[in-house]
Amino acid sequence: MFLCVFSYATHANSDKDNLKIGMYLIIDIGNTRVKAAVFHRNTTVATISFPGNELQKNIRALNQKHHIKYALLASVGTLKKADLQYLKKSFPLIVLNAGTPLPFTNRYATPDSLGVDRIALAAAAISHYPGTNVLVIDAGTCVTYDIVTGQKDYLGGAIAPGLNSRYKALHEYTANLPLLSKKHPESLIGNSTENAIHSGVVNGMCREIDGVIEQYKAQFKKLTVVLTGGDAEFLSSQLKNSIFVRPFFLTEGLFTILKYNIP
Repeated sequence: MFLCVFSYATHANSDKDNLKIGMYLIIDIGNTRVKAAVFHRNTTVATISFPGNELQKNIRALNQKHHIKYALLASVGTLKKADLQYLKKSFPLIVLNAGTPLPFTNRYATPDSLGVDRIALAAAAISHYPGTNVLVIDAGTCVTYDIVTGQKDYLGGAIAPGLNSRYKALHEYTANLPLLSKKHPESLIGNSTENAIHSGVVNGMCREIDGVIEQYKAQFKKLTVVLTGGDAEFLSSQLKNSIFVRPFFLTEGLFTILKYNIP
């Protein structure tokens, strides 16, 4: 059972919810592409995705159209020094890192190594589900599990290979297995090599996720589970646990952090 939530507005529980009139920009730099979103108050008014080598051109166009008041940059990929300098000259910019003030308490033992994506997901959890224990599962290149308590404590979680990584591993570490793209298995029992791979990868990953959720439920009562990331919709229909599917949770979390840091 799952609930699909496709709203792209944020509902932060903060004294800065009523932002001053203006446009606010989120820039999320991944390993291969950049995602940018423009917010007006708590609503998204524009989104764009583009290659990393086209950052200045695309951000310039967004700024000319929307006149950005503040921006937040989060990067897990490579950011050129010239691009960073350009952004800093274009508008007030907050660069998310381990030292950025956060709307939750970070209990991670190695905070300097915590990815900005996981920081953003924790911020989204406390914003959308205040006073609740929240497990956020991000199904992308990796599958990450992050737990935030109702007392706004981020405790950590787990990291595992994502769907595509599992398909790729079967191909690269064996002599004869083909490289396949994700596909819902036709049945539990694969009657061909391709069907067997789909069954093993997809069913195996779904049962893994369900098992992890059950472990967290045993430790954290009244647990809310959120599934996000590129493979969230693909996986959601095959999970047994009740979850919320929020495709834009990371961006919403980054916006929560931006609001928290606006003077």
